[in-house]
Amino acid sequence: MNSPSKVLDHAVDNIAQLPGIGRRSALRLALHLLHTPKSKGENLAESIKNLVQNIKYCKKCHSISDKEICSVCVNPNRNKSIICVVEDIRDVMAIENTNHFNGVYHVLGGIISPIEGVSPTDLNIDSLINRVEKDNVEEIIFALSATMEGDTTTFYIHKKLKDKNLKISSIARGIGIGEEIEYIDELTLARSIINRVPYSVV
Repeated sequence: MNSPSKVLDHAVDNIAQLPGIGRRSALRLALHLLHTPKSKGENLAESIKNLVQNIKYCKKCHSISDKEICSVCVNPNRNKSIICVVEDIRDVMAIENTNHFNGVYHVLGGIISPIEGVSPTDLNIDSLINRVEKDNVEEIIFALSATMEGDTTTFYIHKKLKDKNLKISSIARGIGIGEEIEYIDELTLARSIINRVPYSVV
């Protein structure tokens, strides 16, 4: 669809690049911004700019942070001997919302997926191995989505860690096969954390 403004077209093109937003939705959002006070649009633009320029990734766990080390990793009340391995920051937020986990996290930044061209070297796996070797880690909890890709990633990391002197567990499969962590209700997720089971290769 053509508009009478190249400025509007450019805005729509950029908004439409966001996941789940087509050109019609992008046009509706752009027109909505035009009908709101300029200060709101400027605040939105400034917050996006601030997000892109100033967000950091924790040097220990790879979660997003405002500082070099995230608030979870520096919290003296967290149990640093237990690391929960997750796919991305959305999973960290989902587990934190249960208020049933007091350890720390390791964000892989994805899962192994040959179809999408994601290999183990594309993920934060080596830094996890380094944490296990250098820190006093006693347990690794796999909290990856119950999908073929999630299971493949868990299996791969387990092979890397199986000879280490630590407990390896996986969140209980009260979670349906094929479900993603971020969409699971908090009660189910909390029970999965509490009732985690030792990880074993079938």
